[in-house]
Amino acid sequence: MILKKVFFIACCSVALFGCRLVDDKEVVLSKEQLQDKIKGGWAGQTIGVVFGAPTEFKFTGTTIQDYQPIPWGEHYVKYWWDKKPGLFDDIYNDLTFLETFIKKGIDVSTDTIAQCFAAPEYHLAHANQAGRYNIRNGIMPPASGHWKNNPHADDLDFQIEADFIGLMTPAMLPEAMDIASRVGHIMNSGDGFYGGAFVAGLYSAAFIYNTPAQVLDAALEAIPNKSTFYQCIDDVRKLHREYPDDWTKCWFEIHKKWNKDVGCPKGVFLSFNIDAKINSAYVAIGLLYGKGDFSKSISIATRCGQDSDCNPSTVGGVLGVMLGYSNIPAFWLNPLKEIEELNFEGTDMSLQKAYGWSYEQALLIAQKAGAEISENNIKIPVRKAEILPLEQNFTNTYPLYRDRKDTWMKDEYTFSFNGNGFVIWGNLVKTKSITADYAQRVSIRHIGSEVFGLAEPNDDYVAQIEVWIDGTLDHTSRMPMKNTERKLEPAWKYNLNEGEHTVVLKWLNPQAEYLLRINDIMYYSENENHNEFYSNI
Repeated sequence: MILKKVFFIACCSVALFGCRLVDDKEVVLSKEQLQDKIKGGWAGQTIGVVFGAPTEFKFTGTTIQDYQPIPWGEHYVKYWWDKKPGLFDDIYNDLTFLETFIKKGIDVSTDTIAQCFAAPEYHLAHANQAGRYNIRNGIMPPASGHWKNNPHADDLDFQIEADFIGLMTPAMLPEAMDIASRVGHIMNSGDGFYGGAFVAGLYSAAFIYNTPAQVLDAALEAIPNKSTFYQCIDDVRKLHREYPDDWTKCWFEIHKKWNKDVGCPKGVFLSFNIDAKINSAYVAIGLLYGKGDFSKSISIATRCGQDSDCNPSTVGGVLGVMLGYSNIPAFWLNPLKEIEELNFEGTDMSLQKAYGWSYEQALLIAQKAGAEISENNIKIPVRKAEILPLEQNFTNTYPLYRDRKDTWMKDEYTFSFNGNGFVIWGNLVKTKSITADYAQRVSIRHIGSEVFGLAEPNDDYVAQIEVWIDGTLDHTSRMPMKNTERKLEPAWKYNLNEGEHTVVLKWLNPQAEYLLRINDIMYYSENENHNEFYSNI
C-alpha cells in the first residue's frame, strides 16, 4: 500500500461547479448533473469517513495539530474496508433507510421505517442501538428517541445517517425536513434530531448553492433559533466573521462554550463528546474555513477532533454534491473505486447500488414536488422549509457528579444520591475464568479483559433486573446478552423530585457465568448552579 501524507492544506483544489438558480425560485439541472452530484455525495462521505478513521475519538477536547500527518493514498480505502468493516456504519445505516424508501415507497410511515431500521443484525451503538432496543421492546417513535427513554438522544447518530435524505431531495428542503421528521425520532430527539435535520438540509441545499456559506445558511433556516443546536452553529458563523482566516480560534471559542455532554453516559464529565451540537459545529467549521476546497475542508473537519471520521464524512459528502463526482480530485477518488461495487458487511448493498437508488428516489420525490422533468433536464421549484417544532432534551436535568464505582453486581446492588436523576454506565458480561465473589472483591481495572467472553450470536440469556426507587418498584430492566439485542445502560431515571433518593437493583434470574458490570453512576440535579463539590463524596 502506497500512502501519501496529507497535512492541513492538501494538494488538490478545484472550483465549485454548481447548478444555476432561476430568479431564486427554481433550479435547473441536467439529468447528467443530477446523477453526478448524487454520486459525488455518496463518494465524498465515504472518502471522508475513511480519511478520519485513524483519528476517530483519539483527539478529544483538542485539535489535531498541523505537524500530525494523516495518511491517504493508493489502496487506502480497501485497507480499511478489510481491516474495520464497522467503520462504514455511516454508509450502511444510510443505505438501510434508503432501501426502506425504495421497497415501501416515498410516503412510508415512521413505524414501518422504524421496524426496517431495527431488523438488521449488524452492530450499532449509542442512540442507534438504544433506539433499536426500544423498538424491539415495543417502544416506538417518537418515544424510542425521546431523552427519557434514551440517554443518547442528543448523540450524533441521526446526524451521521441523514445524508441519504438530502441526496434524494435535491434542492427540496421542505421534503428533506419531512423525511427527517419521519426518520430522526426513531433514535434521537431535541438537538440530536436537529443534527440530522441540519445535515439533510446541507445536502439538499448543496444542489442549489455554489458556496459553503450559502449552503450552511439554508440548512440552518429550518432549525428553531431558540434551540441550543441552532445557537451553537450560529456561533460558528459569528466566529467565522470575527476570525475569517484562523479556524483554530473559532474552534477554541466553540470548545469553551459548547464542549459539554449532558446525556451520553460515556461522555458526561469526560473529554469524550459525541453530542450532535459540537460535532455539527466541526462540520460547519470545515465547510466555512475550507472555502469549497475538498482537501482543505475534510482536513479541517478531521482536525477538529472528537468524532473525526463522521464529521469529515459529512463535509466530504456535501462538497461531493457541490462539485459532482466527476470533479472530486483523482487523488481522493481513485482509492474509493476499488470498493464501489462491493457490498457492505452484513448487507447486500454497495455504493454502486446507492448511486442509482438515490437518483431514482430523487426523480420520484421531485415529480411529486411539482418539478418539470424533460428528457434531459429537471427544473425543481425552490421553496423554504418551515421551521421545525422546538424540542429540547434534558430540561431541568443538569449533570451533578460522576461517581466511579468499578464494581460488579451479583444479586443486588444499592446506592443513594441527592439530586433529581441518575444513569448507570455499565453492561452485562459473561465470565470465563473468575467467580462472581472474586469479581466483587477486585476492581474492574485489575481484571484483564481475557477473563470475559464475547457474546455469541446465539446467546439468548436475558437478565431481568428490578429497579426500585425509594422503596417502590419503578420498572424491570430487560438486559439481553446478545450484542444486537443489548441494552446499553442497565437503568436510569430523570426528573425525580429534587432530594435524597435510594436505588436498589435486584437481579431476578442470576446465573453464575453472568455479571453486571457497574462502571460509573452519573447523578443529575434540577439546579444548574449546584455546589462545586458534590456532598456525597
